Amino acid sequence: MSDHILARVSQTLSTEQSLESLVRQLLEMLAMVTDMESTYLTRIDEGMEFQHVLFARNSGDMQIPEGLSVPWDKSLCKRAFDDRCFFSDDVDTRWHDCEAAQALGIKTFFSTPIHLTDGSLYGTLCATSSERHSITLRGDHVLHLFAGMIARHIERESLVKQLREANAALTAHSYTDELTSLPNRRALFEHLPTLFSLARHLKRHLYIAFIDLDNFKAINDLYGHQAGDEFLRQVSTRLTACCCENDILARLGGDEFLFASLCAETPHDLAQFCETLRERIRGEYQLTRLKFDYPGASIGLVDIDPNESSADDAVRAADDAMYLDKKNRRQMHFSTASK
Repeated sequence: MSDHILARVSQTLSTEQSLESLVRQLLEMLAMVTDMESTYLTRIDEGMEFQHVLFARNSGDMQIPEGLSVPWDKSLCKRAFDDRCFFSDDVDTRWHDCEAAQALGIKTFFSTPIHLTDGSLYGTLCATSSERHSITLRGDHVLHLFAGMIARHIERESLVKQLREANAALTAHSYTDELTSLPNRRALFEHLPTLFSLARHLKRHLYIAFIDLDNFKAINDLYGHQAGDEFLRQVSTRLTACCCENDILARLGGDEFLFASLCAETPHDLAQFCETLRERIRGEYQLTRLKFDYPGASIGLVDIDPNESSADDAVRAADDAMYLDKKNRRQMHFSTASK
């Protein structure tokens, strides 16, 4: 391999880049070494039904278009695989029945498979020409070297993608209440300041409601934790129906929820808004094996000026209001019946 090509390869490897950027540089170098008109990378789909040209470099009259797809069993590469012949300078006679090769006018064909570490076939790296060419030992070495480089890059990109997806899933899990799929306490306290900033920008107030499901422990004790979990999911569904754009509904844990709403330009009456939440929560609950009438929850609702109160202060104020409401409420009574 010439010093020029070695320097190009070294520079390419030392630079962080996408698969496309890497392959395009390698295809250019491969064309220089092999003196072929077209160099290209293909991808063979998992079902081994089609071969797709991902990236191509063309010069002269021959044009291998990117995006070209041919049935794998009718492709030139498949012929080469079957015959274990990865170089031919008489394609027009050796594989005269290959319609794709005949249509493109290919006379010289040079290819190598790209295998990943697990042995799976990713695709092929190819060089073709409409003229008859011989292949030097250097050209053969470069083709296989570049195929290996591409395979390693593909695997690295795949691992990075898997890592990012795993991190995204982990992040989503860490911000989501597993039982109700609502945002959890961590998500609430991370996103609530953003809602406060929006309220300040729009010159609006916020309603912060701290909701405690009265005597939830009694539901668990009387009917079991499975019924309690089902009840919590139904409560979260009812409360979600109250949400408008930019509202935040979160489960703080246990039987506690927090609802944060951006006030309309014409604010609702605070008592009326609180009653709307109460109506959503109380009433008949039909669970899998029983139903009961639930009198409702203790709710602490506060009207917050975002310019005068922080998110933490607002939550504490709503919590205090909830405990005051709880003192004024009667003991919850159930009216149950089997399903």
